[in-house]
Amino acid sequence: MKKITLALLFTASTLFLSSCIITSAISTAVVVSNDRRSAGEIIDDNSIKFSLLNWGGEDKKLENANLNFNIYNKKVLITGEVPDADTLNYINKQAPLQDFKIKDIVNEARIGKNSSLFSRAKDATITAKIKISFYDQEVFNPLHVEVTTENNAAYLMGALTQREANKAAEIASKIIGVKRVVKVIDYLKQRPATEIAREKEKQLMAQKQKELAEKRAVIEAKKAELRRQIKELDPDGGTSF
Repeated sequence: MKKITLALLFTASTLFLSSCIITSAISTAVVVSNDRRSAGEIIDDNSIKFSLLNWGGEDKKLENANLNFNIYNKKVLITGEVPDADTLNYINKQAPLQDFKIKDIVNEARIGKNSSLFSRAKDATITAKIKISFYDQEVFNPLHVEVTTENNAAYLMGALTQREANKAAEIASKIIGVKRVVKVIDYLKQRPATEIAREKEKQLMAQKQKELAEKRAVIEAKKAELRRQIKELDPDGGTSF
């Protein structure tokens, strides 16, 4: 009995682990398919974030600081609070040394007391409202813009055209509670050609599906008319179509 129970537990745990791996793989695939970074660039950004989080958690000089790190295409955005100017200068010098892949540092940390849980909750709510508002427009893909809010300042990251970045900033600025919008953007001269091609292909498929649906509607209407005519000619008969 014990052997059977252990076998069942092992099977269940194996299935659970497999499902987690599959779910993670699907999620990663979805993220990569909607990201303007390559899979390798995403991995590099995650690696940089890991290095910075490890540094922020272990460096004794940062133990009284509250730091957040956001990375896009090897560009690092630092937000949060530090106790004094010396700590801020220390971060400016040391942060670029934490990972050789870092290309640029944008240090938006401010000198002051660490933000309260209530303040962080308000910032999280603002971020959520901005992300939701991004879906109510057609200038850019909402998944192309990463948003974080700190002390009522909304930070936008991503690889965007000037038009896309301006639209994202305009939307963010209108959200209640946002005091300022900071664009930490990698600017593109134009949208990627592959992205435009995919969009045109989707539009073409949608048009074909629409035309097919219209043709089916016409055929069904003709069939209905034929049924009506047959019924008039032979009320007691029927039709197989």
